[in-house]
Amino acid sequence: MTTMTTPPAATDLRGGLRQVILATIASTAGFWAWMSIAPLQAIYATQMGLDQGQISLMLATPVLVGALGRIVTGALTDRFGGRIMFTAVLLASVPAVLLVALAGTINSYPLLLVSGFALGIAGTIFAVGIPFSGAWYELSRRGFATGIFGMGMIGTAVSAFATPRLAEAIGYLPTHFVIAGTLVVVAIAAWVFLRDSPAWKSSAQPLLPKVKGALSLAITWQMSFLYAIAFGGFVAFATYLPKYLTTIYGDDVDPVGAGTRTALFVVAAVIARPIGGVLADRFGPKVISLISLAGIVGTAYIVGQQPPEGVLTGATFLLMASAMGLGMGAVFAWIGPLTPPDKVGAVSGVVAAAGGLGGYFPPLVMGATYQAESNSYALGLWLLVLVGAGALVVGGMLRDARGRPRGTNATPLTAPVPEPSPAPEPSVHR
Repeated sequence: MTTMTTPPAATDLRGGLRQVILATIASTAGFWAWMSIAPLQAIYATQMGLDQGQISLMLATPVLVGALGRIVTGALTDRFGGRIMFTAVLLASVPAVLLVALAGTINSYPLLLVSGFALGIAGTIFAVGIPFSGAWYELSRRGFATGIFGMGMIGTAVSAFATPRLAEAIGYLPTHFVIAGTLVVVAIAAWVFLRDSPAWKSSAQPLLPKVKGALSLAITWQMSFLYAIAFGGFVAFATYLPKYLTTIYGDDVDPVGAGTRTALFVVAAVIARPIGGVLADRFGPKVISLISLAGIVGTAYIVGQQPPEGVLTGATFLLMASAMGLGMGAVFAWIGPLTPPDKVGAVSGVVAAAGGLGGYFPPLVMGATYQAESNSYALGLWLLVLVGAGALVVGGMLRDARGRPRGTNATPLTAPVPEPSPAPEPSVHR
């Protein structure tokens, strides 16, 4: 039987904000690489003669691998720590970026799909940072910590804004050299400057039992469903929005303009994410999650009406992004207080994977339900409305939870053992 000792309240966690910020920078680089295909989708479509289905598959492939891979990286982070895993994920992403560059240079769609599959490695970086960041803060501030780290998804905005501009300014191939070089530099910085929290303890439990243990917890499935809506919706729109805008508003929006609007969409979600975490710490994650889901449902309905390009459309997408950001921050604030300490990485990996999977299917659905005769994606957006409404019902039925400082007799509601008696250094037996 393994005994995990919860660190006492006196554990020195100074320097946590600096470590979380460094982790956020590493995540930014990973997200830039992960989303580097989407901003150039118009180039691939033109040069390779791709149809709607092929474009959707091209955009969705990195998302799928980035989603499923998070289960593995989350569990490995429990064992090896964030410093090693950040460095490994960033370096492993470099060959994938170079393979994308080769595929685009020789105009090979099959190779582009293969390289997109490999590029998904970069997307797994999120599951490394959640347990790494959370371990640097007391339970009562985990929402803040994971919210700050979640801002690393600004890398999606960097990709949407910078990638097409770099391609225009210096060329397609040099642009990918810049991305690959950035990954190498940030990986070196992660190895040199990152430090795992003194509160973190390595878990030697094998990968499969660890993942199985995470899947046995109700909190894993509950948060996976909610996160699939919030983060999945964000990933889907961040990936597909350039295609959506140039298709629906092609006369008014060019590829560079679509990239700029997508970047603004991402920035709005990035700003809202730590706010969602902080509000969840204060008011409880349940109410913030419900507000988020209501916002997603309402804005998806408006977008489905296909309003004319202008202020209303822009404001609606920004509100949708903000609602998704609030939900992302709230969901991970919900996980910390309800999860056994030695399973946080595994649970975070599974939930993050669910979020990525939530972003994998919508682009495929959007491509499959596109109505060329009316130039409309209304059916796909209606599906988002219905799923979001279902998530509102499910979220309303769940129990709320707020993080409490270490040292209190706070045992996760989903832990499979009775709550231990309070002590200066309480032990949780599993």
